[in-house]
Amino acid sequence: MSKMLLEISNTELDLANYYIEKIAEINNQKAMPPKASVVTHGCQMNARDSEKLAGMLSAMGYEVVHSDKESEAFDLVIFNTCCVRENAENKLYGNLGSYKAEKYKNRAMKLVLCGCMMQQDAVVDKVKESYPYVDVIFGTHNIYRFPELLYSNIETGGMIVDIWKDAAEIVEDLPSLRQFPYKASVNIMYGCDNFCTFCIVPYVRGRERSRNPEDIIAEIESLVADGVSEITLLGQNVDSYGKGLDISFADLLYKISEIDGLFRIRFMSSHPKDINDDVIAAMRDLDKVCKHLHLPFQAGSTNVLKKMNRGHTKEEYLELISRVKAAVPGISITTDIMVGFPGETEEDFLDTLDVVKQVRFTGAFTFLYSRRQGTIADRMQNQVPEHVMKERFGRLLNVVNDISHEVMQEKLGKVLQVVPEDEGQDGILRGRADDNSLVHFKGSSALLGSVVNVKIFEARTFYLKGEIIE
Repeated sequence: MSKMLLEISNTELDLANYYIEKIAEINNQKAMPPKASVVTHGCQMNARDSEKLAGMLSAMGYEVVHSDKESEAFDLVIFNTCCVRENAENKLYGNLGSYKAEKYKNRAMKLVLCGCMMQQDAVVDKVKESYPYVDVIFGTHNIYRFPELLYSNIETGGMIVDIWKDAAEIVEDLPSLRQFPYKASVNIMYGCDNFCTFCIVPYVRGRERSRNPEDIIAEIESLVADGVSEITLLGQNVDSYGKGLDISFADLLYKISEIDGLFRIRFMSSHPKDINDDVIAAMRDLDKVCKHLHLPFQAGSTNVLKKMNRGHTKEEYLELISRVKAAVPGISITTDIMVGFPGETEEDFLDTLDVVKQVRFTGAFTFLYSRRQGTIADRMQNQVPEHVMKERFGRLLNVVNDISHEVMQEKLGKVLQVVPEDEGQDGILRGRADDNSLVHFKGSSALLGSVVNVKIFEARTFYLKGEIIE
């Protein structure tokens, strides 16, 4: 980071901390700490942003929870929004409508909107017109200004809107309140330069900006010192990390693997056109890097992939998968699959099914194409009728789930190293193996965050059941 950018970053952090202290002074005068909820929609990048928002709220003197319950239980609610799918937008509007009566009954309650949806002018205009009781609106580029914006609303009582069209500098060392004590997510970069024709992300998250490796290492070392044993490196396209920094993503993996006390390293998401042999070699050679790769292919038809601007063909994707499997035997591969991209024919869809059958994914995020205003795909002709999309989607799910179940069956009798993350009912612990398999087994809550050996005796479509062995 240049000296000028470092000075800007420090100034912004100082300003954030100033307003955090100002609001904390207000809240500390109250008989009980005010309660705040952070409601997160969307991807892991949003989940990580929510941890930062929760951290700032906690520093301001709020008692914070990560899920929305009864509206009257909270003095402040943040909706961290997603605009990738239409249903996420509809869900937000439904939630806002449900708060109307409570908001007018309790004028001191604060409603805050942030995240990707807020980067769209039409959305902000609709909120202003239909939900005037919202207190603060900001986007994806200025999360560190949240304390200042909230303080302005407290002082003036009016709606505060602060949307930046362009990405700002990266501000380090914001407070964070993790959802899990033993694992954490770490942003290594922000934004995206791919401009897939169906995707709104580059327009709402901005162009790619990589964090300095020194800052990433320092953050992970601090997390490990706080008891974290597993980290997930986050980026819209982690394989393009390091542009302009004279470091590659593979280099970063080697550096992070040297951190003492860190047990596991995960990362997502990768892009088929950018992942290279150096990253594959790192997955093969570094014991701490989990043997799991999330590699979205979106569609199996080369014709559709070209229209999507994905930068690879069906054959190139399959060849890449073959290289990965040859280098890392037993690796688990998951993916994203879209159904119903404009112009998709039955033959195109059969290509998608063919890729699923050849790769045999452990799991897949499957979804219907959703028109997003402002994207190239939204203006394309031959939009696929909804009933056709749904019929193909059902066929896809059947194939994906059948293969996933078969892959899970192959784990019967194996012993997996599992890090239990939480406890369900009847003393059942849940955790993930190195290959990202979700495993259920009986055990004491004292085992949370530790490494246990679990022998698998039952395989379901989406999770495994096992028992602890010595």
